Amino acid sequence: MRFLPRLGLSAALAIAALLGWRLLLPAPARTRGGAVLSSPVSKCCFPGDLVLEAEKGFTLTLDTFLHVQQLRKRRLRAFCHQEGKFTTLPNSRDEKASLLPSLRVNTKLDLLYCQVPSTGAEEWHQLLEKLEEENVTLPVPLPYRRLHARESWLSEFNQTERKAMLGSYTKVLFVRDPFHRLIATFLQGMGISPSFSSFVQEVLDSGLHNSSVAWKPLVSLCRPCLVQYDYVVMFGFLRQELGHLLRRAGLPAGSLLPELTDSQVHWTYRWLSEQMFSELSAQQRKRLSRFYRWDLAAFPFSSSFLSERPSTTETWEK
Repeated sequence: MRFLPRLGLSAALAIAALLGWRLLLPAPARTRGGAVLSSPVSKCCFPGDLVLEAEKGFTLTLDTFLHVQQLRKRRLRAFCHQEGKFTTLPNSRDEKASLLPSLRVNTKLDLLYCQVPSTGAEEWHQLLEKLEEENVTLPVPLPYRRLHARESWLSEFNQTERKAMLGSYTKVLFVRDPFHRLIATFLQGMGISPSFSSFVQEVLDSGLHNSSVAWKPLVSLCRPCLVQYDYVVMFGFLRQELGHLLRRAGLPAGSLLPELTDSQVHWTYRWLSEQMFSELSAQQRKRLSRFYRWDLAAFPFSSSFLSERPSTTETWEK
């Protein structure tokens, strides 16, 4: 009986998705001053934040994609400079493993990415498997010796190999609104709590160092100040962004891209977030905003319910 609330929420999520994502769109996006954002390029509420309430059939052009990538990485660099995050790897193997817990490499396609649940990384992994099944290889010769190990964690390679990978591989970071990640984790049953409020309390009580990879902040898992990612891909527009990314990396896209429903899911979660957020106490909301303060500062989550509170500038460990 204690899982009935979760089952009810899952059913509501499915019904909302079936109704069609356009029915879940909020009012037209507005700037802080209240002006309506109309053109596709102007729909970046925060620098690098693609707002998806564009008319049906909107296409992300290559120029817009590259411009958005510049904005996202500029914001990330500003965050790293302000907060003084790790910028070099330690020598100890244990320390390296703790700093790079979620970084995977594909040595056949020369790709490095941060694998975090419910961000789009699962779909990316499926795509890489398809590319390998099709025996896809890079179209140009490489200026260094290619490693032939199976896809593995970056921390398992030696210092020379890691340095080569970090310097030459195409590096991809998948990001998603942290509150949406929490909701996804709860609906997937990754926890014993019967209600969303008690699940959030479980997350908060676990603290940062004991938290699961399913809800741990992306800044802590993916170390974007240590790894100079080439692409920051946001959940909600995966198909078009990944298409441009693959072509830029010299890899085929098109028919190999799996069916991606993240745009529909994104808007469904926008609707569901309001319901779930109302279940939380004022203290829980405040503590969640603090728990994810670095993600909210590093990435353009302009519509996140957690971004209502300004991030503090206290140290990460406190």
